[in-house]
Amino acid sequence: MRIPTWTEDELVLAGALVVKNGWRELRTRDVDVQELSELLRSLPVHEPEARALPGFRSPDSVSRKTTDFMTNHPLYSGKATRCGKPTSLMIEAFTKREAEMLQAAEAIEEGIASGDLHRLPEQPDEVDEDGSTAIEGRLLVRRALARERDPKLRALKIKQARLNGGPLRCEVCAFDFARTYGDLGDGYIEVHHVTPLHASGTRETKLADLACLCANCHRMCHRSRPGESWRTPAALREQIEKSVPVTGR
Repeated sequence: MRIPTWTEDELVLAGALVVKNGWRELRTRDVDVQELSELLRSLPVHEPEARALPGFRSPDSVSRKTTDFMTNHPLYSGKATRCGKPTSLMIEAFTKREAEMLQAAEAIEEGIASGDLHRLPEQPDEVDEDGSTAIEGRLLVRRALARERDPKLRALKIKQARLNGGPLRCEVCAFDFARTYGDLGDGYIEVHHVTPLHASGTRETKLADLACLCANCHRMCHRSRPGESWRTPAALREQIEKSVPVTGR
């Protein structure tokens, strides 16, 4: 069995270490490298057999990854190491959205320290059909999915949406299940966790963190593309407006 490639979760943590060090590499004996090595070996994103492999996320491998981050940064003037596309995308994310990506790293660290991320079971769709996940990492996706699938929260969100007396509609495209399917669709809607993954920390989920969506819009919000975050309903509405041809001109 070969040592698995680095996942987004692991790259988020390694990238945060480099950013905090002024985009400079860290050596094997550095305390921060030693601690990150231990943390990576505990992340529940690989099979136990993989994590038990000699050399898996060793301090040497962590140090080499910090070198990848440093030498592939746009402002680095020396020769770049071969780092692979996932690392390049993570470097781009930290370069463009440093504060948000540092928050993502902090959320992962807090979730591991509290045991929250270890207790959560794997969720359907936490990894897309092509094997990709949100740039903030699989574990934060797992936590957000678990929260939006909480039946109590879902029921409360639907109840809140119906208090206004209007039909239960998708907040992105206004699709109404009852209007299309009659009694079969009455009261049905899916619930999406709209809070950005890097901000969905250990605090209790509020109803304001959730949105009512049709199945299609829900899937499009969740759909992962390399280097991107989950889409919010507002971002998806904007995407629809850009994609729909303008007529009557």
